[in-house]
Amino acid sequence: MLGGLVTLGAAFPSPGMDRTVGVLARWNAVGVVVLLLYSVLVLGNLCLLCTGYYVFSLGLLALVWEGGGGAVADRWLGASPAHLAAFGVVTLVGAWGVAEYHGARRDAQAGGVAARVVRQYFALPEVPWPSEISPYWTARATARFEDAPIRVVEYGDLLCSDCRLLYEQMQRLEREFAGQMNVAFQFFPLEAACNDVVEKDKHPGACEASYMAAHDPSKFEAVHDEIFENMEAAKDPAWRAELARRRGVVGAAEDPETRAVVHRLIRTGTEYGKTHEAYSYGIRSTPTMIINRRMVIGTLPYEQLRAIFQTLVDEQERAGRTFMESWVETP
Repeated sequence: MLGGLVTLGAAFPSPGMDRTVGVLARWNAVGVVVLLLYSVLVLGNLCLLCTGYYVFSLGLLALVWEGGGGAVADRWLGASPAHLAAFGVVTLVGAWGVAEYHGARRDAQAGGVAARVVRQYFALPEVPWPSEISPYWTARATARFEDAPIRVVEYGDLLCSDCRLLYEQMQRLEREFAGQMNVAFQFFPLEAACNDVVEKDKHPGACEASYMAAHDPSKFEAVHDEIFENMEAAKDPAWRAELARRRGVVGAAEDPETRAVVHRLIRTGTEYGKTHEAYSYGIRSTPTMIINRRMVIGTLPYEQLRAIFQTLVDEQERAGRTFMESWVETP
């Protein structure tokens, strides 16, 4: 949009247009520098397309640097109200059009890609439930685990970024499928200090976080949610110690009963056959979900996971109906 405005300014120059382009170019450059620093220092990555935008934006700033009048305030705040308002309206209309396009694209994927994912899900072989299903549930629709239309055992790690993504998805899905989901959180921290099922030592502190969440069942959801809501902070032992004091679970990591429960849930991962040649057992990474007795390894886009859940609900509703499939003509 800014490039379009610059082109218009070049084609139809005027003092108001020149001032507006200059002001927007300056503020855009500030935003570009912030994004560049965030990309490099926080994300540790740099998109090629974004880099091109950064270069052209700073090049535009160089072109308009002397414009906007002599006063500093004019250079940063001296845009023409009429030009700025017109530019704002056109930008909002363009943003609305882009949002509509992406919405239509998402809907198309829900009917195409999501439908294929549902077929792939039902093509998966059925697996048994673990011998011990975790008593720590993140969603509860019925007293008995088996009675809900959607039943999920989630092998998860409280310091796993993909598990955090699934946590966010599950929160949305629980609202959409209220009263229809039972989700048991099966502790599976990817840290060698407590997990001897898979040879991975990826998340230091994950065992301690698991013990804290498991120590008091009445506080499980609060500890579970707070750790996922503060994923980066939770990697700091000092932050976890403060959380333990605040939530009243100090000493959880040394409690024999708590350690035994978490270790038993981890060991259920050995009950599943190989899903990868490099690992001895089927549960080898997080998150791994057993959804209505079919194993899904990793995460899915929200629309696809929602499509699976909706199909499971529809399937149960159809199972309770009786249809007259054959009619016989009688005199």
